[in-house]
Formats: sequence, C-alpha cells, structure tokens
Amino acid sequence: MKKVAIITGAVGGIGYATVEKFNKEGYSIVAMDIVDKERAAEKFANMADVTYVSGNLANGADRLNLVNTAINTYGRIDVLVNVAGVAPRVRADILEMTEESYDFVMGINTKGTLFLTQLVANEMIKQEKVNGIKGYIVNVSSCSAYTSSTSRGEYCISKAGATMITKLFADRLSSEGITVNEICPGIIATGMTEKVKEKYDNLIAGGLVPLGRWGLPEDCANAIYVLSSGALGYTTGQSIIVDGGMHIQRL
Repeated sequence: MKKVAIITGAVGGIGYATVEKFNKEGYSIVAMDIVDKERAAEKFANMADVTYVSGNLANGADRLNLVNTAINTYGRIDVLVNVAGVAPRVRADILEMTEESYDFVMGINTKGTLFLTQLVANEMIKQEKVNGIKGYIVNVSSCSAYTSSTSRGEYCISKAGATMITKLFADRLSSEGITVNEICPGIIATGMTEKVKEKYDNLIAGGLVPLGRWGLPEDCANAIYVLSSGALGYTTGQSIIVDGGMHIQRL
C-alpha cells in the first residue's frame, strides 16, 4: 500500500523540492498551493500520482477541502508537511509594521498551519498504526523563529508561533502514535529570498554561514523526508536546523 502525503506550498521552492522527494520515494501526494490548476499541472507534469488542490491556507474552507480530497482519494493521510508560508509584502521597520501585514503573514504561517494540522491530526488518530505509527507531521519553521529581523517582525513572530505549534501537537499527539517535528531553514535559495540575494551573497561571502554556501530547497526536502520516513521514530517535538551552521555562535 502506497503511503499518502499532504504537502502545502507545493509549487514554491521548498514545497516543490519536497513533492519531488516524496514522489521519488513512491508516495501518493496531495499538493496544495495558491496557484491555479493549469500552472500546477505544468509544474507536476513529469510526476505520477500527484493530486493538486488550489487553495489558500488562511481559508478554512480551503483547508477542509484539502483534507477531504486526501481522504476521499486515498483513504488515509500518512504524512503532513506544512511548507506554505509568506513573507510580508513590504519589509517595514517594526515601529511602522501595519496590522494588515501582520494579519496577512500570521493568517497563513501560523493560523493556517495550526488549523490544518488540527484537521489532519484528527484524521490520523482514526487510522490504524503502521509500524507503530499512525502518522508523521513536519512543519517548516525558520531560523527567524529565534533570530531577530526588525524589518520583518511579523514573519519572525509567525515562525516562532509555528515552533510552538510543533511542540504543542507533539505533546498532544505522542500518545496517539503521531510524531510532530519541524525544520528551521536558514538562508535558502527560493523565491522568497530572491529579492535580497545580493545582501545574502555578501553575508555568506563574509563568513555568516560556516559551510560557505546558500542552502538549497533539496537540503530542506531531504531533512523533511528523514523526519517522515520512520528513521527517527523515537523523535518528536524536535527542531532540526538546516542552515549550514549559521546558528553556531562563534568568536
């Protein structure tokens, strides 16, 4: 029986790399992003067994439609990967951050992640265990969950919230045979960081990242897969930092 994974933010950098990874590993995938089905069809044209759902993670009806599509199509959900996330449309000093920007970022990164996880967890609880586990949930947080960036405070707050969502669900679902972990990416080459490429190029050249390069979406996808594969079945509530060593405090 093929395993089934829901992956949000599936058209973007980390999300798409994650779909590719799980597809290569033989999973049936229910992918969601905000783009229309025609564009998604082109993106996933070379992949088998990918069911695409267009929707906004901030919208409750769209979240429910995603979960219902997975259950109605495949009958179960083995893995949820919460990748979908947004940065503020305009970077602004925290003294000038608007409520509109805060609500936009939090609505997707934190609220959307929370309530989609809730929906999927309630479905996973109903399932029979496979190798002692009913399901795996992996959230994509960020180094911004613990690193201040005063020009995008709403993003940092949203990712700190995502880290607590990981801990809360890991605690609640451990007795149900469901593990919940997260990755915290550093500087990853995606559409989100493309606008500030020169800044990060200079910081990396200056030694900010010990491994000396940008992270790739595939670096994140590989870490996500390990957390979902059963290889770390005794690990829950954990944050795996994928940042090339940037978090290391150095003199």
